[in-house]
Amino acid sequence: MRDSIHPPASGILITMILAGDIGGTKTSLALFAVESGRLLRSASTTVASADYPGLAEAVAAFLMSPRPPIEAAAFGVAGPVVNGRVKTTNLPWIVDQDEMAKFLGSRVVRILNDLEAMAWGIEQLDADDLLTLQPGEASPEGNAALIAAGTGLGEAILFRHEGKLVPSASEGGHADFAPIDAEMDAFLKWLRDQRGHVSVERVASGLGLETIYPFFHDPAAGGSLPHARSSVEIGAAVARAASSGECGGCSRTFGLFLRALGAEAGNLALKAKATAGVYIGGGVAYKNLEAMKDGRFLQAFRDKGRFAGFMERIPVHVILDQTTPLLGAALAAARAAGKMP
Repeated sequence: MRDSIHPPASGILITMILAGDIGGTKTSLALFAVESGRLLRSASTTVASADYPGLAEAVAAFLMSPRPPIEAAAFGVAGPVVNGRVKTTNLPWIVDQDEMAKFLGSRVVRILNDLEAMAWGIEQLDADDLLTLQPGEASPEGNAALIAAGTGLGEAILFRHEGKLVPSASEGGHADFAPIDAEMDAFLKWLRDQRGHVSVERVASGLGLETIYPFFHDPAAGGSLPHARSSVEIGAAVARAASSGECGGCSRTFGLFLRALGAEAGNLALKAKATAGVYIGGGVAYKNLEAMKDGRFLQAFRDKGRFAGFMERIPVHVILDQTTPLLGAALAAARAAGKMP
């Protein structure tokens, strides 16, 4: 991130921007000042989304009273945004653009898909905000792609237009899951028998770790007894046990997850023709960097038959700056208000 986090200098006329990143587990909010064409973060917080009945209540608690004047706001929300309104996918909130504009008293409010917001934030990142898994050969004329595994799985495409990358939201995480090996074949049959349709989000995400976990921890099938006390602990427990090697079931769980995420990242790269690069966001990758680097993700990413050579030339980066969605939302709001180019 190029911008310093500090309050704007006193006596300078500034524009205050409110940005939010709303996920199924946590909600991050931040105030930014626009000063000399730069975004400067002046205050931020992260709260448990389930602690609030809606976005307005979370924002009110953050801004306190008296509320500072907000000229523009943008919120990245996990879910399909239609006409400025979204029902969050993994949270019982409805976020409406017009209602938030009235609540804030702001002339510019934008509701974005969370991956669209993260995609806008990519241009705010420096080289040290990224972990490069595959240097590749970035094409200055190509598109890029973003995939992020958090509570759910998000995807976005950055199309090249007039020399710039322009994000476009998608709901690709809810497309069909496609196995790439015999173990995944068996897992898909097991899960389909229980749920019917199986989306890729049900495998390559935090929810996916919860879903895969019992498949490899069934005592009747010779697996070890479950050792996570609740569903919210499963992802972290699996990652820890897989890293330490103390649980074979967890190692297989995390391995299937990694291969599924790598394969889906490769699918997205092909569909977007993402020769400018593929970016991996979300907390699961960020918290498990050693596993991301061990080759299983990249092997599944590259394993596209006759296009394996093509896949090897695509740069692949993990986003290390977990505030990227906030940066992107702030940039989108500032641009919508005409405060930044």
